[in-house]
Amino acid sequence: MSRAVQVLSGDEAAAIRVAVEAAERQSAGELVPVLIEAADDYPEADWRAAAAGALLASVLLAGAHLARGTWGVEAAWLALAPVAGAVAGALAARWAPLRRWLIGAARLDQRVEAGARAAFLRHEVFRTRDRSGILILVALFEHRVQILADEGIHAAVPPAVWAEVARETALGMRDAGPGPALLRAIERCGALLASHGPARRADDRNELPDLPPGAPA
Repeated sequence: MSRAVQVLSGDEAAAIRVAVEAAERQSAGELVPVLIEAADDYPEADWRAAAAGALLASVLLAGAHLARGTWGVEAAWLALAPVAGAVAGALAARWAPLRRWLIGAARLDQRVEAGARAAFLRHEVFRTRDRSGILILVALFEHRVQILADEGIHAAVPPAVWAEVARETALGMRDAGPGPALLRAIERCGALLASHGPARRADDRNELPDLPPGAPA
């Protein structure tokens, strides 16, 4: 489940608003930045970690008993080992790097893409006169960025270009944090739109929000 999250400072939100306004003055494009905590809850990470923990605990405890040659009453503890291991594994899966590894890159990509498509509809990015909306989705847990452009933008800027901007933004997010990375992505999008179009109408107006949901106004 995609959850919008507020991680921007007031200064970062103000800078993003200015950047969006500047980008939208250069073309008909309408930028909609969105930050989410995660694109999914990924329950599979919990049960995978629990299963691995249960197996590891059982193997370690059984190996220790075999090495010492102690069975009988002590062997009864073997029944508790999987439970303890499962609990430890599930707790370990709350650590984000391990959780991402358990989920796998392909699954993370899939869920972020689906989350972006859902956000595109939820925030009505399609509701512009020239179908010129552009969603910039930043998924914090996944360390991924997805940029979706409406059909009025495709003829001007091909999807592969947005994919490269998204990749660069994701790398920047790891180094500088989501606020500066998102700001840089908006500036890049603005430059692309300024050089490739579509052209802005004489009666152009701001049709979509300039700030991520929940950001300081």
